[in-house]
Amino acid sequence: MAFHKLQPAMKRDGRTHDRKTQEAIRVMAVERILEGEDVATVMSGYGLCRTTAYKWLAKAQGRGRGLRCLAARKGTGRPRKLTAAQERQVFRWINGKNPMQYGFDFGLWTRQIVRELVAMKFGISLSLASVGALLARLGLTAQKPLQRAYQRDPEAIERWQRETYPAIAKQAKAEGAEISFWDESGFRADSVQGKTWAPVGQTPVVSVPGQRQSISAASAVSAKGAFWFATYKGALSGDLFVELLKKLMYRRKKPLHLVLDGLPAHKTKAVKAYVASTEGKLALHFLPGYAPELNPDELVWSHAKRTGNARRPLQKGEKLEQRVAAQLAEIGNDAKLVRSFFKHPSVAYITDL
Repeated sequence: MAFHKLQPAMKRDGRTHDRKTQEAIRVMAVERILEGEDVATVMSGYGLCRTTAYKWLAKAQGRGRGLRCLAARKGTGRPRKLTAAQERQVFRWINGKNPMQYGFDFGLWTRQIVRELVAMKFGISLSLASVGALLARLGLTAQKPLQRAYQRDPEAIERWQRETYPAIAKQAKAEGAEISFWDESGFRADSVQGKTWAPVGQTPVVSVPGQRQSISAASAVSAKGAFWFATYKGALSGDLFVELLKKLMYRRKKPLHLVLDGLPAHKTKAVKAYVASTEGKLALHFLPGYAPELNPDELVWSHAKRTGNARRPLQKGEKLEQRVAAQLAEIGNDAKLVRSFFKHPSVAYITDL
């Protein structure tokens, strides 16, 4: 016959309950005691110390107080080391600036750099966890930065957005002309732009054609949904650009203001001579240097490479030029998609919508 030793009952601890449960226990315990039950018995049943009941009774029996003073209160927690004004100052230091402006030798913000800056400016030491919580409260998150050429001229970009382009739009409206944005891009059959899923630590392999194919394309896009494109082989030259412009202007009834970047092929003598020969029907306007984000046609290429050729490798016998031309034709047939390229924040300055 087997005998089992009885384990002592685990002692109940009322302090382990959540705030709402503790509030209910306080109210019930005080009510029972006021009704005449023994203090020690009541508190023992809840797993609490007998003397705690006298503190609750003192609170509840005060003049004008009652059981409502036993309600749970939100914990205040440890007070923050930085004042609200100091936290706003931290935001101003970080937003739109980089650490090198404050004497650091690194161009990206880290929690450690923010921690050192706070210590240097305010004489207050924060843990890295506290810095992370501070940045979260300020609405700042770790993000991959966009890369911009150091040759960019911010003043020229702002002048283009505030003065130059509005003047072009005003002139085009007065002339009854249209405005289009022009850009070129290249496509390669052996280039896989997207991502795919694979087990951790096992880099996926994508089959691509052994024979490399490449093709270039040019397009012109309008905020009203108009789209024109052409494909060509090799690099763009001034003479080739003139041929493309002639195709763009073929049978065009309204004058055209064409906005494009300052590629050397866009500014050759042959190009200038052709533009002059149109007698005002074609005008070229050049974007500020190193500012491709100002051109909505850049978004056309991003869309094309993200959704078309990059999604599916070429099949045997398939020509890249045919694939690219078919995809650009699909874009041109979707006026709503074309107009959506002008809704990106980087081209919000374009107001002739």
